Amino acid sequence: MKSYRKELWFETTKRRELINITPDIQAALIESGVKEGLILCNAMHITASVFINDDESGLHHDYEVWLEKLAPEKPYSQYKHNSFEDNADAHLKRTVMGREVVVAVTDGKLDFGPWEQIFYGEFDGKRRKRVLVKIIGE
Repeated sequence: MKSYRKELWFETTKRRELINITPDIQAALIESGVKEGLILCNAMHITASVFINDDESGLHHDYEVWLEKLAPEKPYSQYKHNSFEDNADAHLKRTVMGREVVVAVTDGKLDFGPWEQIFYGEFDGKRRKRVLVKIIGE
């Protein structure tokens, strides 16, 4: 069995961003040489997420509105965590959106359903962060 590891690095320009990382994951899969197996992609930061959904701008807007209703950024004073930092909302948003995804690899391709794409969700950006890609298989 083969094992392949790669880190993807991101430098976001806004506090919250959704980045389609599917092309990066596909490139890592090709680099790995794995034809049958599994890919694990996980955010290596507690205020970021990796998730699967549709790459549609209206849906991305809906995520922003929905997450902000669930865990509004301001006022910062509403969160006990914010006595040291101002990112409690980002921790909560990450919990809702999830830490990682696992995708099957079949015949050297990501085995997706219709419209599925992999996203990196940044909820406390404007600094360098990373995603771990781990691929195992034959």
